[in-house]
Order: sequence, then structure tokens, then C-alpha cells
Amino acid sequence: MNRDALELLIRCTEELGLSLDSNQLEHFGVFADELKKWNRKINLTAIRDDRDIIVKHFADSLTLIGILKKTGSLLDLGSGGGFPAIPLKIMLPRLSVVSVDAVEKKILFQRHAARLLKLHDFTALHARGEDLVKNHDVRFDYIVSRAFSDLPCFVSLALPLLKGSGRIIAMKGKGGEGEAAAASRALDAVGVRILHCFHRKLPVTGDDRYLVVMGKKGSGDATADIP
Repeated sequence: MNRDALELLIRCTEELGLSLDSNQLEHFGVFADELKKWNRKINLTAIRDDRDIIVKHFADSLTLIGILKKTGSLLDLGSGGGFPAIPLKIMLPRLSVVSVDAVEKKILFQRHAARLLKLHDFTALHARGEDLVKNHDVRFDYIVSRAFSDLPCFVSLALPLLKGSGRIIAMKGKGGEGEAAAASRALDAVGVRILHCFHRKLPVTGDDRYLVVMGKKGSGDATADIP
């Protein structure tokens, strides 16, 4: 990324109440450059220029920071080119991250990026969400996704992989609050309740983002998890 792009990244993180050290700034620059390089050969994402990568991928991913603790384990289902998994790992290096996508070329890119950035305790898996529970016996503190349009479908895949006190977090755009309300009865039927629906505004564009935080019934209040 050029200087203007790096300055935009700093501005976006500041608007989210975050700060980047020089190492993190370098990591985001390298990641963006590799994403663009690979995108010229294979279709990783429709978002291709620095501005949109910073706002719609990086900043969007980092809206989760205020909800997650700095340690623990996180599963990203349907991560595509590595979002939100890799930006979260850059910002929260002590967080153990498993990133899953059903498209092999996207996982190959994530593995390449993780090696280049020397991300420790980061695993990229080529798998379908429904197959994970059969082959993966680890349970996670957080399961996140911005890939699922249907909340009950996402929850049905995530629930068997969630720790008892864990949180499922769906990243939604405009209308996310209404979608969460409409799904509440179906979620209740499988023993899951909506604990909170956090509203965020993306830097620069002002686009609405909703983070729908869910947990197993009896697992406590989501606000208690916020650092």
C-alpha cells in the first residue's frame, strides 16, 4: 500500500478507537498487497482497490475488537480471503484463530499470507462448515462469520463447535437488527438466545454494521465479555 492508503488505514482504526503499532501497520500493508497480487490471478474477492480493502475488509473485520477478549480461541466460518480472521489475528496476536472456507484457493492464499506475516497459532482449513464437527473435536470461545445470510443456518453449524460459555457472532449489514429479531424464535428452539446486537458505523462510508452476539441459554450476558 502507498502512503495515502496507510494514512487511510490509520484514520479508520482511530475512528474505531484502535491504534496500530509499526509492526501491525506493516502487516496490514503486506496483506493488502498480497491480496491484490493474488486477486489478479484468482478471484479471491470482488473488492480490489486499497480504499475498499481498508474500509470494507480491514475496518469491517476490526469492528469485532471491542467484543473479543485478547486471548482464547476463535473460529471464522466462511472466511473467504481471510476476513475477519487475519485482521483479528494481526490485532490480537494471542488469540488462537482457525479460519475455514470451502473454496480451496482461498485457503491456500490464507496459508500463504499467514506464513508471510509469521502468524503463530493461526490455522486455515479447507472444509465445509457442516463437516467440521465430524473431524474437529476442538470447541471455541468465539465463532464468527460474515458469510451467512441466514442466522439459524449459521447457528446450526456453529453450535456443536461452541464452548458452553462461548459466543456466536454474526456480522451483518443494514437490516441486521431486524433480521436478528425475526430469527429469535427459531434460535430459541435450539437453545440459543440473542444476547446483544451491537451497532457500528464503518469509517469513511458510514455504512451500518450490526454484530449479533448469541449464546447458549444460561450462559450469561454478552456484555460481561466485553473488555
